[in-house]
Order: sequence, then structure tokens, then C-alpha cells
Amino acid sequence: MRTAKKLGIKTVAVYSEADKNALHVEMADEAYLLGPAASSMSYLRMDKIISIAQSSKAQAIHPGYGFLSENADFAEAVGKAGLVFIGPPVKAIVDMGSKSASKHIMEAANVPVVPGYHGTNQSVEHLKSEADKMGYPVLIKAIKGGGGKGMRIVEQPEDFELMLESSRREAIKSFGDDNVLVEKYLVRPRHVEVQVFADTHGDAVYLFERDCSVQRRYQKVLEEAPAPGLTPELRASLGEKAVAAAKAVGYVGAGTVEFILDTNDGKFYFMEMNTRLQVEHPITEMVTGTDLVEWQLEVAAGNPLPKTQQDLRLDGHAFEARIYAENPAKGFLPDTGPLLHLSTPAPSPAVRIETGVRPGDEVSVHYDPMISKLVVKAEDRVEALRVLRKALDEFEVVGPNTNIDFLKSLASHPSFIEGDVETGFIKKHETDLFKPRQPVPPIVLAQIALSIIGKETNDARARTALSQDPYSPWTFLQNVRLNHPAIRTLKFKDEGRDVSVAVEARPGDLFSIRVTDTTTSTTTAFDNVKLCPPSPQDPRTANVEKVVADIADRRARSTVVRDGSEVHVFFEGSKYMVTIPPPAYLASSQTAAAGSGAVVTPMPCKISQVNVKPGQKVEKGVALIILEAMKMEHVIKSPHAGVVKKVHYKVGDLVGQGKQLLSFE
Repeated sequence: MRTAKKLGIKTVAVYSEADKNALHVEMADEAYLLGPAASSMSYLRMDKIISIAQSSKAQAIHPGYGFLSENADFAEAVGKAGLVFIGPPVKAIVDMGSKSASKHIMEAANVPVVPGYHGTNQSVEHLKSEADKMGYPVLIKAIKGGGGKGMRIVEQPEDFELMLESSRREAIKSFGDDNVLVEKYLVRPRHVEVQVFADTHGDAVYLFERDCSVQRRYQKVLEEAPAPGLTPELRASLGEKAVAAAKAVGYVGAGTVEFILDTNDGKFYFMEMNTRLQVEHPITEMVTGTDLVEWQLEVAAGNPLPKTQQDLRLDGHAFEARIYAENPAKGFLPDTGPLLHLSTPAPSPAVRIETGVRPGDEVSVHYDPMISKLVVKAEDRVEALRVLRKALDEFEVVGPNTNIDFLKSLASHPSFIEGDVETGFIKKHETDLFKPRQPVPPIVLAQIALSIIGKETNDARARTALSQDPYSPWTFLQNVRLNHPAIRTLKFKDEGRDVSVAVEARPGDLFSIRVTDTTTSTTTAFDNVKLCPPSPQDPRTANVEKVVADIADRRARSTVVRDGSEVHVFFEGSKYMVTIPPPAYLASSQTAAAGSGAVVTPMPCKISQVNVKPGQKVEKGVALIILEAMKMEHVIKSPHAGVVKKVHYKVGDLVGQGKQLLSFE
């Protein structure tokens, strides 16, 4: 939309009920409701989208990144309605939309492909026999898949049928087609993709490559351009084969040809072609000085490509970090909830923020959990990593769990810094990447206490200023006690650690602070602490405090965010969290005993399948219930052998995090 506005093109947005307050709705010149939150009743309604385009007198439809962006039926329907589909021809989508058919086309075009079975016999027995011939591990992939959906790695023969069933269920929900292919799984591959562009005049170019090897749940987390460690000859070969792939299907517009690069021998193989603009396209824009959305609009208008292959040059190095609402410590399970606090690094020529959300928006269970894309650029890879780490330090989110701390660990890992990447990077280095949580430092606890006391003082003064007695000594002498020191003791829980912070008001608006870890009986003292005057408060962020204090011979700055009993603090690039324990008379009533081996939801989700019923005997590890969240499936297995007493939810139910799914006798 920003590109369209720059070019003077009016835009029309469509939205679901869940997205009625979304940023894209606000940015568009016109916006129309599609239907309920479920994508099948909104963003997948081809008829309604085309009807809105016609009634609003739009001339073209840009399909975006997902949903119908690679749907040949939609592209065809758009053309039949007299509208321009900003994407490739229908035949190219069909050819490349089938992973098996595309492999045959690539072989004919002399583009190398991974060994595997891409045939039409979809019986379980035949697919398994082909997998057995290849030898394990193998990779099951939905023929019309993308974004890691419908993809499963099978390590051993006995798991094949279970993984195949799971792949097919996910594929039918995401793409309406449960056909799969089976390929040999390379143990140490890199995921390298090439950005291609073609016009209606027969010209095609490559805009170099991106390395997307670092992935979780088969989805990209951190991408970079160009790919590290490639020779000029290998880079040129990748680009030339990518253009050959595009020309083999008569491609037009923006596309991405994805390759698997074997780290052992340097050979690469065609994996698939995404017939749309990729989420990670900004890093290509950064290193080539282009606007790929503008290129899409130019090509859709029938104009030639803005640049020839000879005009395109690499300039510097760029990274894109995907900021997700998810919990890396729990297998990257997606999270949901309101964005109570969202603060991003300041945009600059070196830092680009791409987001569709604002503070207060909701990350819902219905769609992808991405909050933002953080894109950075510098002269070389080492400098770009420094810019990335600094920008991640400045990224603040309170609400859902996020992967920001994980991204920091990733960007600081020695192997990543060296460019030694592969698709198994996270699993290989998980001990280093998933570091134990560190105790909240005393200086941070002191700032939390100052924020609470400072806010109470400011609130009291504001109330008094509006009262009938604005000169009340109970306001101006708030931190004064007769005949004894004015000491306030605050208690916090830092996970299993009990901490108390004693704050004593001293003359001259100074404080003495004692932070005591009651578990170890260690105390840290801060004397002559001065709380600086607060900045003007934004009424929309009443739960956010900017704390500036002279403490321990330094000027300390932090952001403190209150969320009920939780207190979140951002200080010097790190995020900390403590809880304020409830009063003793409430604590006992809030304690709930969880049963042994309780089966609970790990995240907000929808019940996709229930495999058991009351009275049924199950063994440990048996798949009990299949959940769906953010368009991905998650299998809940039995924690122990037993007899099912009650199943608390049915298929289709929306369930919150931490809810008991079933009980045992």
C-alpha cells in the first residue's frame, strides 16, 4: 500500500471481522468487510473478493503473501472478471503449484532436482515402499504446499504412516489437496532461494539470492541476502538456473525459485517455486536498490522490467528477522493475545520496520502469528549483524510471548556469525540458543520499585491538583513520616525466587534502596538514588512507565510495563519479568492443584481431531487430540498409560491456553 500511495494509485482493502481494526484497513483508501474470522468465510471467498473489486471499480487485484496468492482458480477468475491479477499466468501457477509436476518440468529444463517420488500413485503402501527404497530419513511434502505446511520429516519406517496422515490433514486444510511427494532428506542442507522477475516481453532476470536456512517448524526465522560463503561462479549458476526455471513455465511477475544446497559437496537442487512475492523480499530490495512491489505493478501494466540483468548489482548485506508471537522455550508454539506494549527501533536507511499491527492490536488464533519484520542493511555481513543485534535490543513487546530473545541468541552465536548455517542449525545448537533464564538483576528490581512509587506519587499529586484542597500536605509530604524513616517495602517473585525491595525516602528527593533475595539472604544496597522527572505520559499507554534514575553512579533508563500482577522491564537491551504476589488471604484461594500427567492446551487453539473417548484405554505416547493454531497442527500425546475418564472439548471448539483437554480415571 505504501508503494501504491507513492505511485498515486488508490487502494481497496478487504478484511475479516477479526481484522476490522487492522493497519491495512486504516491505510487503504477504501475498505470492505469479507466475513467472519475463519479464513474459509473471509479471505478465501474468491467470489466476494472479486465482487468487491468490481463494485469499487478497482482495475487489478494484488493477492498479497498468502491465502489465495498462489491459487490458480482465483487468478483465472480474476481475469475472467475483467480484472488484472498482479501475479504470474494461470498456467505457471498450475505448473509450479504442483511439486511433482514442477519437478518433471525442471528436469526437462536441465534444472537439477532432489531424488524422490513425484508420481500419481498416492496409496499409503506405494508411498511407503518408495520411501523404503530411498532410505531414511525422508521428507513428505504436500504437492501444493508452502510455508512448511503439510511437510513432515520421517526418521524411521515405523513413523511413516502417522506422519503421512498428519501431512495430509494439514495439506487439505491449507490447500484443499492432500496429495504428497516423498523425497530423500538431505541431512545438512542449506535453503537458498533466488528472486526472479519476468515481464510480458520475454525478458527475465534474477535479483540474486537469499539464504533462509535458519528455520523452526519448517518456517523461516532469519533470512539474509546475499547468501554467505558462495563463490561468484555458484551465485551465477544459481541465478541462471532460476531464470531457466521461470522461462520453462512462461513466468511473468515476481517469483522465488527455492533450492536445497548440499553443504557437503556444494551441489544444489530445485525444491519448489513460489509464484508470489515472498515475505522476505525486503532484504532483496535493500541489497539491489529496488522496490519489488513497484516492479510488480509495472509488469502488470504491461511495461518492461525496470532493469536488465547487467544493471543489477549487489550492494551491501541485509538481514530480515521475523518477530513472531510464539514461545521458543516450548517448541516455538504460537501465542496469542493483545499487544499491550509495542515499541520498535526508529526507522532509518539502515533499519526498516514492516508490520501490520499497532499497540493494542490482537494477535489472534486465526492467522499467522507474525508481529513484524525487522530488516537491516550495512556495507558487509559483520556490520549488518551489529545493526541487527542493536535493533533487536530496541524491540519491545509485552503481551504474547515472542521470539525476540531467541533471535538475539541466534544473531550472537559464533557459528551464525561465521556464516556456517544449515536448516538444522537450531536443533544442532539448541543448548547454546536456549539459555537458562537469568535472575533479574538488583538494579532492575530497584527501577521496578521506583516506577511503582513514582507512579503512585504522580497519581496522588494529579488527584490533589483537581481536588478542593490542591495544597494538601498529604500530597507534598507524601514521602515523609513523623518520628521514623519513610520506608516502603515491595515484594516480588522472580520465578521461584522471592525478592523484597525496601525503599527509604531521604532528604533532597533522594532514596536509599535495599534489594534482598530472601532465598539466599543476600542484599544489594543503592544509596543516594534520584528519580528524574517523568516524561509527559501518553494517555493511551497508561500502563507504561519510562523510568530514568541516577543509581549506582550512572544514569539508568528503563521501560516498565504493568500487566496485572506481572511487571515487564526493558533495560539495556534485555527484557525481564517479575510478578507481584497476591496478598496472603488471596494466595490460598488462587492455588489450584494440577493432576498428575494433566493434559492441557499448550497455547490457544482450535480442536481439530479427537482420537479417544471416555472409557478407552491408552498407552503412553498415543495421539489423543490434534490441535490447530495459526494454520499448523499440533499433536497432543498421552503422558502415561491409563483410561480416559472425560474429554472436555469437541472438534471445532476454540480453547484457551492451559485448559485441561481430558482427564484420566
